[in-house]
Amino acid sequence: AYNIHVNGVLHCRVRYSQLLGLHEQLRKEYGANVVPAFPPKKIFTLTPAEVEQRREQLEKYMQAVRQDPTLGGSETFNSFLRKAQQETQQIPTEEVVLEVLLSNGQKVKVTILTSDQTEDVLEAVASKLDLPDDLVGYFSLFLVRETKDGAFSFVRKLQEFELPYVSVTSLHNPEFRIILRKSYWDSSYDDDVMEHRVGLNLLYAQTVSDIEHGWILVNKEQHRQLKSLQEKVSKKEFIRLAQTLKYYGYLKFDPCVTDFPEKGCHVVVSAGNNELNFQVRLPSEQIKEGSFKVTRMRCWRVTSSVPMSNGPSGSSPGKSEVKLELAFEYLMSKDRLQWVTITSPQAIMLSICLQSMVDELMVKKSGGSIRKMFRRRVNGALRRSDSQQAVKSPPLLDSPDASREPMAKLSSKLTSVSLRGISHSSSANDVGANDFHGNYAFEGIGDEDL
Repeated sequence: AYNIHVNGVLHCRVRYSQLLGLHEQLRKEYGANVVPAFPPKKIFTLTPAEVEQRREQLEKYMQAVRQDPTLGGSETFNSFLRKAQQETQQIPTEEVVLEVLLSNGQKVKVTILTSDQTEDVLEAVASKLDLPDDLVGYFSLFLVRETKDGAFSFVRKLQEFELPYVSVTSLHNPEFRIILRKSYWDSSYDDDVMEHRVGLNLLYAQTVSDIEHGWILVNKEQHRQLKSLQEKVSKKEFIRLAQTLKYYGYLKFDPCVTDFPEKGCHVVVSAGNNELNFQVRLPSEQIKEGSFKVTRMRCWRVTSSVPMSNGPSGSSPGKSEVKLELAFEYLMSKDRLQWVTITSPQAIMLSICLQSMVDELMVKKSGGSIRKMFRRRVNGALRRSDSQQAVKSPPLLDSPDASREPMAKLSSKLTSVSLRGISHSSSANDVGANDFHGNYAFEGIGDEDL
C-alpha cells in the first residue's frame, strides 16, 4: 500500500488497484484527454527500483489531478480521499459530538456523523449558532494547536477532501482543536457579515480575541477608545475602529526562520491585506519590517524534508521532525526575480493563505461576488439543529500588556539582498516545474504597479 500525505500529514493508505479505479472513474467522467497519464500495470513482480519509480509516478499523478481545477475540485476525487481517510483510520460511520471553538474560546458542540465532510460540519456549526445560510461561506473551519498561553497556532484550513472529525481525532493529541474564523481577507466584506446579528457577534468576538493576543497593534489611546466602545456595547463602531489598526484581518504565524535579507534570520510572518508581512530580527538584533505583495509573487512551493540522523539509528526515536519550507519567487524590481524562503512548521498554512488571497483577487478582478465563491451543495438535506446557541460577548479588553515586547516602529524597509536561486539547483531530487503553484494574479501586474 502507498501512504498518501496531504498537507504534511498522513491522510490515507491506498493500494495501486484503488488508485487505478479512481483513474478509470475520472477518465469515464471527464475524458481521457483531460486526465493525466497513469503509471502502467506490470505483469511481473516489481523490483525495489520499480516500486520507487511507481511511487514517484503516483505522487506526480495525484498532484497533477489535484492541481487541475476541474479534477481537483470534483466530487469523484474528493470523495475518494475522504473514504480512504476514514478506512485508513478505521473509524466507523456513527453519530458523534464534535466540539468546535470560536475565537473567544467558546465551545460549540455539534452532533455530526464521523463521515461528514468539512462543508457539512461548517453548516452544522452555522445552524447551531443561527448564522444565516448566505453568510456560511464567509467562514471556515481551521485546524489549530492550542498553545500554553491560550492562543492558537494555525495548522491548516480544513479542506473539502477530508473529514474533520477523523482529521482531528487521528492526531491523538488534545492540543489540536477545530476553530471557526472568517475566511476572507478583504475587510470590505465585513459589511456583509455585520448586517446580521450572529455575523456581527462572531466578527466582534474574533476582533477582540486578535487584539488580546497582540495580533492587532493598539496604542494606549486607541485602546482607551476601544474599551469605551465595548462598555457602550457599540460592536459595529468597535469593528470600524479596529479596521483602521495595523494588522487588522491578518493571521499571525509563530516565530520562524527566513533567508531574507540574509540566511538564518528570525522572523514573525503575518498574512493579510494581500501580502506577507515580515518582522525580521537581523543578526545585529535590529528589527526591520517589510511586506511582500501577493501580486508580485510569480509562484511558490512548499517542500518537506526529513533530516538525516547522524547518530546510530534509534538514538532519538520520533525526533526526526519533517522540516517544512515555503519558498516564493518575488519580483523585487522591474527585471529582477528573487527567491525568498520561510522555514516553518506552518508552511502549509502559509501556502493556503496565499492561494486563498489569489482566489479572492481573481474573483474580484472578474467582477464576481465572494458569495458565489462558495459552492453550495444542492443535494443532501441539512440537519438543522434544534437547539440554538448564542455567541457569548467577550469580556472587556485588559489594559495593554506592558511585558509584551514593544514592536520596533522602524521606517527602514527590508533591503533587497540577492539570494541563492533555488530554481537553479541541479540536485537529483530537485523539484519539478509542476510542483509549483503558479500565481494567476501575477500576470495582472503592469509597470505602474512596480
